[in-house]
Amino acid sequence: MISTLFLALLLGCGVDAPAPTAPTASAPTAAAKAPRTYAPVGLGSPATAEEIAAWDLDVSPSGEGLPAGSGTVSQGQALYAAQCMACHGVKGEGGVGPKLIGPDDAKTGFGDDPKIPKTMANWWPYATTAYDYIRRAMPQHAPGSLTPDQTYALTAYLLAENRVVGADFVADAKSLPAVKMPTTVKFVPDDRGSSTVVR
Repeated sequence: MISTLFLALLLGCGVDAPAPTAPTASAPTAAAKAPRTYAPVGLGSPATAEEIAAWDLDVSPSGEGLPAGSGTVSQGQALYAAQCMACHGVKGEGGVGPKLIGPDDAKTGFGDDPKIPKTMANWWPYATTAYDYIRRAMPQHAPGSLTPDQTYALTAYLLAENRVVGADFVADAKSLPAVKMPTTVKFVPDDRGSSTVVR
């Protein structure tokens, strides 16, 4: 109200009113642009090459990443009794841990009946990634404690008990990628060009 009256008085006196100006944003100060810095808190240390290598264990479906070593079905049977039976049952029927062995389940497959328990026979698409999982996650009380040979032996035993391979099978970096799992055909390849594109 006061500014309007003042403007009218100026115009009435023949004085040119100042041209209106557009409001301008105040420029950010130098302090606002500067990144915040934090003092070290003294926790942790840079990872060594050996520490990184201990975690860099991934194995691809093609078998890339499988280490040197081997294991037999009989070696795996002894290891299963010592390391796995307490959780997964005497015959892999499940218990505290999930069911692992069910060769007849492969005839149906989890894709046909999602209510049936997932076993190595009816669910796992690649023998190589089964190795990867066992090596990383088992046994549950000490994951990552199995040697490559022990992991090959357990993988061989579970594959044989699920009737995917014979009792004379020897698991290694050459034989595991050649194993054809019963359920591989039930999986659809991920053909996305990047993790940000979904078709």
